[in-house]
Amino acid sequence: MANILYGVNGEGAGHSTRSREVLTHLVKQGHNVHVASFDRGLENLRDTFDVTEIYGFRFAYVNNQMRYRRTIAKNLFTAGKAARSIHQLMELTDEWQTQLVITDFEPLTCHVGHRKRLPVITIDNQHCLTNTDVTYPKEFRRDAAAAKLVCRLMTPRADASLVITFFMPHVKNAKTFLFPPLLREQILKAKPTEGEAVLVYVTSPAPALAKTLASVRGEFIAYGFGREGREGNITFKKPSMDGFLADLLAAKAIIANAGFSLVTEALHLAKPYLAVPVEHQFEQTFNAYWLARMEYGAWWEELNKERVESFLYNLPLYRERLRAYPRQGNDALFAKLDSLIAQHTAK
Repeated sequence: MANILYGVNGEGAGHSTRSREVLTHLVKQGHNVHVASFDRGLENLRDTFDVTEIYGFRFAYVNNQMRYRRTIAKNLFTAGKAARSIHQLMELTDEWQTQLVITDFEPLTCHVGHRKRLPVITIDNQHCLTNTDVTYPKEFRRDAAAAKLVCRLMTPRADASLVITFFMPHVKNAKTFLFPPLLREQILKAKPTEGEAVLVYVTSPAPALAKTLASVRGEFIAYGFGREGREGNITFKKPSMDGFLADLLAAKAIIANAGFSLVTEALHLAKPYLAVPVEHQFEQTFNAYWLARMEYGAWWEELNKERVESFLYNLPLYRERLRAYPRQGNDALFAKLDSLIAQHTAK
């Protein structure tokens, strides 16, 4: 069995949620796995796995917009912390006799893997943008170029890239392999229903959206608005993993930002999705564009009453398209990963 260093990007919960599924599989296979992460990744994985805290690169957001210059300045200012984490991981890989690095969009473990001349495998959705032939609206070319640059800088020169995606483009090279989205067991085993309420999720309070929803005929359950209680046709709820999952399973539809994890969980559960991407975060724009292109839902940069009502009117169309959505488990990716580990550690 192999000694593996597994890097997990700790910004947001999506990376650690899907990495938990992969880590659980690797441990069951008998591998010795050491995890390196920060923030949410550290918090979400340390109860089950051996996790070393490292410095994490972070994106800067202002008013629901990703700011490139602030992101660069913020991370340059803390470059010394990154260097110390790299030095720590270099020593630990020797101590652990690491044979292989796997990374979910975490750059320091990838860098250490290259420095130690170890095989590096990436597992993420971000490389869909750089390693496949995809299209997107011309007006977002500048944001797309920045996103591609970030992806290439974060985890470059992988020996293999396992790319998870909810549509199937053509790959550009023989080292890239496409798989359905990695989903947590609760979603794979879930039995969704169709309730009366639309589930709404925002990453920061959005009073303008709350005002818009109040003017729309229908029931809404809202998370992330920083308040609780019933106000007109909206039930505001505090953060709760179990509560959110229950509301997701029973939702009539979803209105939310376009993070990959929530989008793909909703699609698996056949929930039509109205996406509002974080401005200048091209990964979300990319997800929202392809979501609408596949007719699984709609997307707008800003919402108003007419756009929400149009989405609700078209729910039958989206549900019809979602009936054909390919619902698959994680087994295909796990099988390929097992094969790659055997191949690279045998060398």
